[in-house]
Amino acid sequence: MTDNTNNMNNNGSDNMAQNDAMDEALGSVLNADDSRHGNEPLSEGADEEVEKCKAELEEMKDKHLRLIAEFDNFRRRTAKERIELSQTAGKEIIESLLVVLDDMGRAEKQLEKTTDVNAVKEGTMLVFNKLRAVLQGRGLKAMDATNEEFNADVHEAITEIPAPNDAMVGKVIDTVEPGYYLNDKLIRFAKVVVGK
Repeated sequence: MTDNTNNMNNNGSDNMAQNDAMDEALGSVLNADDSRHGNEPLSEGADEEVEKCKAELEEMKDKHLRLIAEFDNFRRRTAKERIELSQTAGKEIIESLLVVLDDMGRAEKQLEKTTDVNAVKEGTMLVFNKLRAVLQGRGLKAMDATNEEFNADVHEAITEIPAPNDAMVGKVIDTVEPGYYLNDKLIRFAKVVVGK
């Protein structure tokens, strides 16, 4: 029985030593000074740390608000520029086509006065060639599809007809409506007749 009592006493003194060590560790972290308020830190430098953290927080808030304002201004400015660009996107092409429109007006007046069919034909061809030149200058390029292998990526088959020879099977025999590229980007499929 005395051994058990001694063990209990030893365990009790070990527990008390552990409790004292824990109290001491907690006391260094927590404010255990009765003369100070419970929320008040013991170290004098802690007030400076809190003030420093508050100043950094305010600085970060300010930077964040400025960044949001700058982004909002950027978004408004780009939206305005996009609207202006879409409103004036066709202006340059229309201005370049006005020259052709002027020529067409002069040709129309000549059609009313002249009886010379060759002169009318020549004038009309000049206007057509000018129109083609203006559009090509703006990046428009006609697709040459006749006698080419049928390609569903750029051709639209209107119909199939028997091929005149074996070499024309699966190839474009006739172009009903030409396809066009604008700056090497397909803007209209060629409508074609394919040999079978």
